[in-house]
Amino acid sequence: MPRAFRFGLQCFRLPPSSWVEELREIETLGYSSVYFPDHFGTQWDPLTGAMAVAAVTTRLRVGTLVCDVDYRHPVVLAKSAATIQLASGGRLELGVGAGWMQSDYDQAGMAYDSPGVRIERLEEALQILEHMWKDEETTFHGKHYRITKIGKAIDPLPQPAPAIVVGGGRPKILAVAGRHANIVGINPSLHEGRITPETARDLTFERVQRKVDWVREAAEAAGRRFDELELSTLSFVVAIADDPGPIRDMIGQNTGMTHDEIADCPLFLTGSAGEIRETLLRRREKTGISHVVIQHRDLSATRQFAEAVIAPLAGT
Repeated sequence: MPRAFRFGLQCFRLPPSSWVEELREIETLGYSSVYFPDHFGTQWDPLTGAMAVAAVTTRLRVGTLVCDVDYRHPVVLAKSAATIQLASGGRLELGVGAGWMQSDYDQAGMAYDSPGVRIERLEEALQILEHMWKDEETTFHGKHYRITKIGKAIDPLPQPAPAIVVGGGRPKILAVAGRHANIVGINPSLHEGRITPETARDLTFERVQRKVDWVREAAEAAGRRFDELELSTLSFVVAIADDPGPIRDMIGQNTGMTHDEIADCPLFLTGSAGEIRETLLRRREKTGISHVVIQHRDLSATRQFAEAVIAPLAGT
């Protein structure tokens, strides 16, 4: 039996004068979750943003895509996340990542270590989070963190613990996700530290299948049940149109991909409403991906997607 679809929104900011009303409408439209990214710039802070969403809604799950452990020490992050989990009634989906956008590091004057080092640090941070959410006291002596007799994150400890979201595009990071995450993002590789014209080509249908296999192999090797993990994708372009030719032409000019490759790529949801629904159903059948996150930039577009795609697929 396939896992039921869930649809989320990634928000960079919300209108200061009407953000409460906007979030409450999003909740009624059938979206399951709202996330904030963790970059420097004018977007909202992800943790305080998530708490704000939780405070004015009742059902929306709230989260981050994703908190960079290089910006947020795991002891501090564990406490923040546990607080949001308690205050929201258990609605936090905490995305945690190794960091990828080199411009953030350069602008903040932070060292941009190799992907391998950053991923090692992420896995240690995840272990610290897990212990601080369930143990009275945590001691952890790793390669990157040394934690000695830190008390539990909060009292009482959150039950259940926050859901952990980890995404990536290469074997090492997806193996970390398979070992630790509840929700796994199937992403393109961003090892260059920026988005390039080649980025989207790392999410052809065959590449997506291989990435899912990396997650499965790591989860099973760690003694976890792969079917208990929720697989997720993040789409950057949504264009509902009976004739998707022009938008696919534009994407193809930027990526070098064919129309068929664009139609299959999770980064792009283009075509008629029926075609997009069929693509999501086919992708879920072939890969198990059931959690779909789109960008929230315009409330009218968010409404259109909910009416054309979410409502017909609700409960399936």
